[in-house]
Amino acid sequence: MSYAIISLGGKQYRVRQGERLLVDRLAVEEGKTFHPEVLMLGGDGNFELAPQSTQVTARVVGSPLGQKIRIGKYRPKKGYKRHTGFRAKLTQIEIESIGGSRAAAKKETAAEPAKQEAAPDKLPRGYADMTVADITEKSGRWSDEQVEAALEYERGHAKRKGALAALEAKKEND
Repeated sequence: MSYAIISLGGKQYRVRQGERLLVDRLAVEEGKTFHPEVLMLGGDGNFELAPQSTQVTARVVGSPLGQKIRIGKYRPKKGYKRHTGFRAKLTQIEIESIGGSRAAAKKETAAEPAKQEAAPDKLPRGYADMTVADITEKSGRWSDEQVEAALEYERGHAKRKGALAALEAKKEND
């Protein structure tokens, strides 16, 4: 397909491969790639609405500031004048490809989180959803194996200081 309509930050953009755009600031680091939501693919007299099997790949090129806008307030005959300015925070992106398979990208990204999500078998039920306060309160009733598994999980995944301190204190008391 020769063009796509994507949605970024609540706005829609018509893009082509190799094109550079200035969009509202994105929470993606410079040099990283991402896949915006594809609303439509078109070209050669054909179009496809909300394609499920294709994706657009975009790379963040930079994060410039927009053009300065001057704002002034003035009330006649009162001597009231106020001036301020504004510069929009923008992200410059480059469209690397249009029409790549969504299934291939999911396989690449699904393999890595699967390793991280695999929690030890000895963890207490629902541990990943517990807050630091819950961990501090409930760790007194856990076995040594559960405390050790929770410590391993925190060091590898969450790294919450309060939870680590509570678990290490529980381990030292036993």
